[in-house]
Amino acid sequence: MTSTTGFDVAVVGGGVMGCTIALHLARGGMRVAVLERHGLCTQASGINAGTLSMQHPPHPALVPYALGGRDLWRTSGDWLGAEIGFRERGGLVLAFTDEEAEALETRMAERKAAGSPIEVVSAGRAREIEPGLSKHPILASYCALDGFANSSLIGSAFRTALNGASAEVHERSPVTAIEKTGDGFAIHAAGSVGSVIQARRVVLATGVWSAQPLKWLGLAGPIGFVSNQMAVSERMGRVVSRMLGVVAGNLSLKQVDNGTVLIGGGWQGLGHPEKEGTAILRHNLIGNLRMARHAVPALGDVRIVRTWLGYRDDTPDRLPLVGPLPGVEGAFLIVGVRDGFTVGPFMGKVLADFMLGREPEQPLFDPARLVVAVPS
Repeated sequence: MTSTTGFDVAVVGGGVMGCTIALHLARGGMRVAVLERHGLCTQASGINAGTLSMQHPPHPALVPYALGGRDLWRTSGDWLGAEIGFRERGGLVLAFTDEEAEALETRMAERKAAGSPIEVVSAGRAREIEPGLSKHPILASYCALDGFANSSLIGSAFRTALNGASAEVHERSPVTAIEKTGDGFAIHAAGSVGSVIQARRVVLATGVWSAQPLKWLGLAGPIGFVSNQMAVSERMGRVVSRMLGVVAGNLSLKQVDNGTVLIGGGWQGLGHPEKEGTAILRHNLIGNLRMARHAVPALGDVRIVRTWLGYRDDTPDRLPLVGPLPGVEGAFLIVGVRDGFTVGPFMGKVLADFMLGREPEQPLFDPARLVVAVPS
């Protein structure tokens, strides 16, 4: 096994946040290595529905980051060098019961106060905005900025941009150990690297797989996961033009340019990030499709052509962990970013600016509030 030295930073994890950090650091003059055990943006970052919603950040504090992320995807041609299918369609979040209507008004007032241009509209107005809606919603919120992008395009776009910035990209190179050394870190990797990467700093952008990398550094944190199911329909005529969600959180629906309808919303499958194999839960798939039909009657006879499952990392307080790791000089963490496709590029830029000694546009989220040292 050979040793590669001289890197200013090694980024472990090649999802949207790891790639964004690496790209900005490389353009800022650092020598950067990216290590990804699969392909760039082929896991959670590349198999999600590409939703860009200003109404769904899990915490009002994340609204400015969602707005920043949306703007970065909108202008991806400028900073990433590639268009990634950005579409601004506007989005509706629906309430079907009095209890849901009350929750919608409270939640959207919080997000509007945080800067998201949301308006609460009557059921009649919602059906004017989206004629495909059923008679069942009793209240809705609307944001004209909501849209989506094509998550399947970002891996190749980041690969080209990182190569152009002279970052060293190692795909299919799982990290097997991280050691603290006198002047930085030794990152042991298998696969296409077959070497030890020596770097003065290390960034863990490892998502749901963060427990082991933290353990290598003598740390632990309550980073959880969910196993969200998605489904895509056959191509069909236009049945819905807006992005649709439900305040209860059990529907996410959009029809993309080729006529297929993407249906999700947090319905769970079986799987664990540290174990082999995943499985679609049939009863949850049926529940998801029934909810879609409840909102859009034209989907009653739609045929589903593919289903899949993807992991999302989470934290107990619904806020991410972004910043320096406690007690480990030169180590940084960026995980727990719910709505990661929306927020990811902006959150990555915030951390990169901090590491480059610049003033970030928004604050970090100190990992020390949840990450602790563990006895050796």
